[in-house]
Amino acid sequence: MKLPSDLASRWSRQWENPDLREDRLLDEPGAWPTSLPIGRPTATEIADHWQETAARIQSWREVRQGTVRWESVVFRATGAPVEIPVAWEIGDAVEWVAASGDRRVRAEYGSLRTLLEGTDPLFHRVLVRERSLWKAKPTTEVIQAARLALLLESGCAAGQPLRALSLAGIDSKFFERHRGLVQRFLDLRHDGEPSRQGLETFLDAARDTDHWLLVAALGEGTSLGFTRLRVRAIELARHLETCALLVVENERCLHLLPDDLPGVVAVLGTGNDLSWLASPRFRETRVAYWGDLDTWGLTLLARARGHAPHLVPLLMTREIFEKHPDAAVAEATTASDDPPAGLTDEETALYRYLLSRERGRLEQEFLAAEIVRPAILDWARGGLESL
Repeated sequence: MKLPSDLASRWSRQWENPDLREDRLLDEPGAWPTSLPIGRPTATEIADHWQETAARIQSWREVRQGTVRWESVVFRATGAPVEIPVAWEIGDAVEWVAASGDRRVRAEYGSLRTLLEGTDPLFHRVLVRERSLWKAKPTTEVIQAARLALLLESGCAAGQPLRALSLAGIDSKFFERHRGLVQRFLDLRHDGEPSRQGLETFLDAARDTDHWLLVAALGEGTSLGFTRLRVRAIELARHLETCALLVVENERCLHLLPDDLPGVVAVLGTGNDLSWLASPRFRETRVAYWGDLDTWGLTLLARARGHAPHLVPLLMTREIFEKHPDAAVAEATTASDDPPAGLTDEETALYRYLLSRERGRLEQEFLAAEIVRPAILDWARGGLESL
């Protein structure tokens, strides 16, 4: 037979289960009542340890949260029926939290009640399941972020920086403090588009720190007006028009690119600034991505594919790596011990292969021109013929 403190610990552990929290705090059908078995004493415990067993039974009579279910059981040692507690039943969230006897659970439940009362039901499931979004933040500002997310629409910044938006009573540093929270709420309203496009791109907001990219026309027939120019990343999402787009991680690769591809534009030096690729402007554009052959390059490929799922990776295979054995170097810091989501099976195998090598990094500017140019020509010319 378990003590009330034993089952209190189990109630407390159940709080850590996001599925149970969601069902019980949002009163899903079938969530209540719920119970835990107490366990019956054995005949030996009744006969040989009656005083200890009687004390345990008495402890259940003193429980004030929920309902303790009892049954009359006849034991040979007692001769008469004994009332035995068999289950501890809880009828709602208030009883669940009280039964846990855990101060941390009580504090989190108190915060969640305030959040659920102050926010739109659209956000309740995420608030209940993803406590890391709000645990370190004042509840008043989490509620403010939820109200702000209801007011933000695609393009509503109209070129202003996020800090200049004056909605829902926010101050100029609100996005700096709560960017991830606001974006998570916006994703719920807009089917993940803010994360896919990037917050600034989705809201048409100027970036506080502009990243300037090198844009190069690889032939005639583009709308650039120049063969080379530098453009802010956000401007690409707004204005760049091309029938084929080559995205290149490092700017130093310009000398390797063909210059006889009409209608093809290369964007170089993108690094981690890839959210502009999610602009609706590029959904019908043929896109290729070429990055370093190392764990970071493959990680950036996965991120680029998250913004533009239709892109084609170029020159990022084990075969290419093994054609340049003397150019490979050690990767001082790897992106992660595990391949990122968003890679194909072949790319995932390549990621693990590079991790296993002492010299697992091949920078793209060290690839041989006689390999790079034909690969880009095959992609661009084949793609353009199909347009």
